[in-house]
Order: sequence, then C-alpha cells, then structure tokens
Amino acid sequence: MHTTLYVKGEHLKETLKPGIRYEHKFVVPKSKTVPALYPEAEEFVVMPEVFATGFLVGFLEWACIKAINPHLDWPTEQSVGIHINVSHDAATPPGLEVKATVELIKVDGRKLFFSVEAHDGIDLISKGQHERFVINKEKFDASIANKTADNKAN
Repeated sequence: MHTTLYVKGEHLKETLKPGIRYEHKFVVPKSKTVPALYPEAEEFVVMPEVFATGFLVGFLEWACIKAINPHLDWPTEQSVGIHINVSHDAATPPGLEVKATVELIKVDGRKLFFSVEAHDGIDLISKGQHERFVINKEKFDASIANKTADNKAN
C-alpha cells in the first residue's frame, strides 16, 4: 500500500515531491517537423523541415509525464499541462536525437512545477518552465463530456 498525501479531497503519493529528475530521448522524424504540424496550412507546408516548436512542447510535456507517472496512481491519476514558458533557440533537422532533461521543482497541492530543457547533441534547443496539474481521469472525462453536451445544447 502506498503512503499518500491528502490534498483537497485527493490523495497523492508522498514520493511526488521536488527533486524528481528525468531524461527522455527521441530521434526527430520528418513527421515532427514544421510542415507536418498543420499540413492543411500552406504557411506551414512551405516552411523548413526542422523540429516544430509545437512538437518540442509536446516532447517536453512527455518527459514531465514520464518523470512523475511512477509517483501517481496511474492511469487513474494523470496530469495535464496548464502552462508552458520555454524558448526554442536552435533548429533541429530530422534524424538528430533530442534529449529532454526535466526536474520537478515545486509541488503546490495538485499543481506541479518543472524546470525543463532540451538539447539536440549540438545545441541547447530549449529551456524554461512547465506546469502540470494532477487530475482524476474519470472525473476529468466526466467534466469534458458535460462540456460537450452543453455545447451541443446551445
């Protein structure tokens, strides 16, 4: 049985605390370049084939998720991104391996604060902060279903 921390009606594992670090690696395919971000947008299609900022953000989120999943009651508990503030300082062509290094630096209830950076083996390509929020998947899905129903009713 896991020791838990009581937070606003939710129990979080005590192991979910600042200092959790994770490194995640990924070889950038052509499908994660700028033209692939919104293939229906001509403006994107004609842009250079380099790692897209949108996919970079997703990669950093992925690393944060992998860092904390062992410290959640996954998949019942999950986390969603609620804020991102990162640079994108260097272009990365397909075929290069990118490495994200993330660290959980603060826990405030179910709100999690990360320091994040990414490197492509040649350049530091990104650095900044990311925030995530721990959710109960079933409750979250129910609220989204209600939002969808409310939208259809209007």
